Amino acid sequence: MPTAIRTCGSAIVAGLILVVAACAPDTPDTHRSAQPTASVSSPAADAPGETLAQPTVFATGLRAPWSVVPLADGGALVSQRDDGAILELDVDGHARVVGRITDVVHRSEAGLNGIAVWRGDGSTWLYAYYATDSDNRVVRMPLLGAAGSRRLGAPHVVIDGIRAAGFHNGGRLAFGPDGMLYVTTGDAGDSADAQDRSSLNGKILRVTPTGEPAPGNPIDSPVYSYGHRNVQGIAWTPDGTMWATEFGQNTWDELNVIVPGGDYGWPIVEGRAGDSRFRDPLVQWRTDQASPSGLAAHGWMLYAAALRGERLWQVRTAGATVVGSPAVALDGRGRLRDVVTGPSGDLWVLTNNTDGRGTPRSGDDHLLRIAVDPQG
Repeated sequence: MPTAIRTCGSAIVAGLILVVAACAPDTPDTHRSAQPTASVSSPAADAPGETLAQPTVFATGLRAPWSVVPLADGGALVSQRDDGAILELDVDGHARVVGRITDVVHRSEAGLNGIAVWRGDGSTWLYAYYATDSDNRVVRMPLLGAAGSRRLGAPHVVIDGIRAAGFHNGGRLAFGPDGMLYVTTGDAGDSADAQDRSSLNGKILRVTPTGEPAPGNPIDSPVYSYGHRNVQGIAWTPDGTMWATEFGQNTWDELNVIVPGGDYGWPIVEGRAGDSRFRDPLVQWRTDQASPSGLAAHGWMLYAAALRGERLWQVRTAGATVVGSPAVALDGRGRLRDVVTGPSGDLWVLTNNTDGRGTPRSGDDHLLRIAVDPQG
């Protein structure tokens, strides 16, 4: 069935109810990216911020959506966790099923998670992270056809053998500015795996588009960073600094700068510990204020979609530091699963009230679009 479109708004809320670990150094390189991919000047500390317009509802009737990928023609692809469907949204927000991954096994948080699009080898490929009856894996499928009639070709395994569980599956996919595929994995309920560099769980992985360990990885494996509990958001600011949002357990959720070979402490520490063995988060939230999933970079500004916190957090950066205090940019829409920057510079936000933990509202779930005023 096509999704309906309606326009509605929500007041933009400013405020701060979290703990920020922004500029106090602990180890010499804690707040610096090890491999920036470009030489880009950071904004001045007193540069204007950004304000968000009232959101418009672009699409409705989505069922447990997990990831959104904007397309150059103005449409989008959306993954649905529970039924394994990949939806194509046209420029008017109407949905059709592009394909369904038939071996997806849904249990609690497991199912079809992140998707990403890559153009190379003369083809356009759709990458998908999902749970089977034996593991989590990443496959890629040719994305065929034109707008309005896209379809998926046969899947090719990119990486498999990531342990799956009902909880802590990670699942975000993104291509970095270096052209490599980054994959976030959770500890799948076995926290010891996060510190075991021979395990794929509790990690951020970095591989080539066909799945080989990427050149420059800290060890000869897909592992790029470790000591993670459950990362579900990754993004890069203009100088190539990589950021990630991570679910804590009972106390602190995190926003981290990711560097190759970095140990982020789980399960030995949660949140900011001041222990030189581990990299501390630059921002930490109480878990009821965040439970962060998707993360988007809009220039130097980061936006984190919060599930339990039911809000969109705005975090201003300069280089690999956080400037000032994060603020609530949007609330009142329930659980937020993903946020991305659209091709015209607006933000696209997925609500996630039909995932079994939220309270569905009329038309849920929604894909929202929010215009950004870069002058503040």
